[in-house]
Amino acid sequence: MSYDLIVIGGGPAGYVGAIRAAQLGKRVACVEKERTGGTCLNWGCIPTKALLHNAEVYKAASTHAADFGLAFDNLTFDWEKVIKRSRDISDRLANGIAFLFKKNKIELVTGEASIPAPGKVAVKAADGTETVLEGTNILIATGARTREVPVFPFNGKTIIGSKDALVMPKRPESMIVIGSGAIGTELSYVYHSFGTKVTLVEALPRILPNEDDDVSQAVERSFKKQGITCMAGAKVDKLEDHGDSVTATITTKNGKVEEVTAEVCLVAVGVVPVVPQAEGLQLTERGFITVDDRYRTNLPGVYAVGDCIGGIMLAHTASFEAEEAVEGMFVEGHTPRHPENVPGCTYCHPQVASVGKRERQLKEEGVEYTVGKFPFQAIGRAVAGGATEGFVKLIFSKDEHRLIGAHLVGNHATELLTAPELALAHHMTGDEMNAMIYAHPTLAEAIHEAILAADGRAIHA
Repeated sequence: MSYDLIVIGGGPAGYVGAIRAAQLGKRVACVEKERTGGTCLNWGCIPTKALLHNAEVYKAASTHAADFGLAFDNLTFDWEKVIKRSRDISDRLANGIAFLFKKNKIELVTGEASIPAPGKVAVKAADGTETVLEGTNILIATGARTREVPVFPFNGKTIIGSKDALVMPKRPESMIVIGSGAIGTELSYVYHSFGTKVTLVEALPRILPNEDDDVSQAVERSFKKQGITCMAGAKVDKLEDHGDSVTATITTKNGKVEEVTAEVCLVAVGVVPVVPQAEGLQLTERGFITVDDRYRTNLPGVYAVGDCIGGIMLAHTASFEAEEAVEGMFVEGHTPRHPENVPGCTYCHPQVASVGKRERQLKEEGVEYTVGKFPFQAIGRAVAGGATEGFVKLIFSKDEHRLIGAHLVGNHATELLTAPELALAHHMTGDEMNAMIYAHPTLAEAIHEAILAADGRAIHA
């Protein structure tokens, strides 16, 4: 059977690309070695957010109930049910993607794919049998996996990766987390909320090092106030596995050597690309697939998108690239776009959301700018909801006063980012952003006040 498109990988890039091609009337097959949804749906974005919501509900009830006039006798949690809820949600959404495949007449082929030649995809099933599919176009969307550090080998018990952290049968009493990107930060909050003593270690000078400095500092202050130990600018020199615990030898930012012992150490230091076997496929020095401006690899008829090509490695970026690549293949005259101004979200508490330039980038580039910053503690809706932590920070170019960066910390920050992102995409000025009426009482009023603050005229400051 011949296809117009064979997609390798069923994650946010693969399944979106497959569905878009089917919508364009193409005959599509998607090869996935495990389950549709990829890492994001099965072992990343979705199950993590389910655990984070559980953690927020439990922590609010256990630490802030009295603020709302509530009281509990012997409030407890069932860790097994907490984990099960997360897994059930992943199951439900994975089944939803399988339904979409059937609806769009996409053939799902289960097995591990390789590309023996352009136009051919060999699929090896779990029982060892092999099938060869033929297609005019092939889209590689194989994503990435957790980076393993050779000196900190995973054992699934005392030294673990993020996948292990999502299904731990027993909540540990203590945990060391190495790496404070989105994964390390979110899981630190989850486990701390349920009572685990967490030590978060980051080699760079700040936790959440890719965020704006003000944002990183705000989250670190909040984490320390909550009781999470944060060690930024610190290096883990070695891990000693004791079988039922692990000891980390850490050199702090001041040069002091400390030993921290915990039941579990979570290593969350990034991801590495997953690349199918394909003779002659060109890779970068870091192992990512090389593509051109139309997402074409060096192999005829073979394209690649998502985490396996590097760049900004997020689910929504991968989906965007997949749609663009597919439309470039099949829509006459379409010039594929590449991601710009990609939003980033971290769902710990307080939440973090950002898009565009950070202040330190602008300083390094010598760009003149103005900043409007406004705290949620001065927003009525935030006060009424008992969540006043954080702020909205908007950065405008000094010459034209156009928005060039937005950085939010606080309750529902990830949901509030869309308005600044839209403004950034359309190169809007502060006056243009201020032309709309912001509903009261809403958290979005902080965006309005931050716009005004950039001109020194915030109303409620």
